[in-house]
Amino acid sequence: MVTNTPPADPTPVRRLATGAAQRAMVIASTAGLVGVGLGIGITVAVNRGTSSPSPTATAPAATAPAQNPGESQSLPYSYYQSMMGGYGVMMGGSYGWMMGQSGYRWMVGGAQAPAWMMGNALPGFMMGSSTDPGAAMGQLWAGAPGPRVDAATAQGLATANPSGATVDTAANRITFNGPDVRFTVVASPSSADDRFEVAGLVNPTIAVPAGASVSIELINSDTGSAHGLVVAPADAQPSAMPMMTDRPAFTGSTVWFIGDATSAGMHEATATFTASTAGTYQYLCPVPGHAQHGMYGTLVVGSGT
Repeated sequence: MVTNTPPADPTPVRRLATGAAQRAMVIASTAGLVGVGLGIGITVAVNRGTSSPSPTATAPAATAPAQNPGESQSLPYSYYQSMMGGYGVMMGGSYGWMMGQSGYRWMVGGAQAPAWMMGNALPGFMMGSSTDPGAAMGQLWAGAPGPRVDAATAQGLATANPSGATVDTAANRITFNGPDVRFTVVASPSSADDRFEVAGLVNPTIAVPAGASVSIELINSDTGSAHGLVVAPADAQPSAMPMMTDRPAFTGSTVWFIGDATSAGMHEATATFTASTAGTYQYLCPVPGHAQHGMYGTLVVGSGT
């Protein structure tokens, strides 16, 4: 992996701790649901391919990130500070920048993918004994606030036929014909690891009309890894770092990642977008390695679905 070293954040940690009390939260315009347990809809100045702030850039002031109506997630900055502050002395020195806005943006993304999903290494102290960034992030965000569902509810949603859909089990295909499309995707259900389950099918092809309003609820049932869901242009085989090569196909078609399921329940998040352009796309997990190992399916958009 490429080593990422963002600039030091000029805002003192002591001042940031005070700002945490202000609960700097942004609410997504469509769902307000969770990324890593609560959501990540912030405006981010991270360019695909560079994936880290310029060494000469000045970190913004420690205020609430601006709302980005194009995203379906939001994240309280105060929770991020509390979580990162738990590392104590490790947050000083060369990693002190992670307490500020530059670290926040590097970690959670927004309009662009988080930097650690684009080939940049997570700091060693965050990885612990793990070599899997998904496992590390899942554990870090397991306790994040935000909506959750219990195991029984998740199981029911994973197998329920969506309203207005025709489910073809033999073809592993779900077809919607109406303008409003809503369904639930359960990540890593009990039937298969690193897979998506929809209406009892694993990684099904999902067909929707062009112009449909699409709402995808993601639930992470995995107790050992973060998962997300992004609708992106179709590839013959997803890469190990899908967000290095695939931009979201539609504004709002992203749930970057949600944390591990715990005894408190399973985190959920919702991506809401308009399927404005006909074509064949993929829905995939953007966490490094997951799509490459089979965590993806096909989304067909078109009047002839």
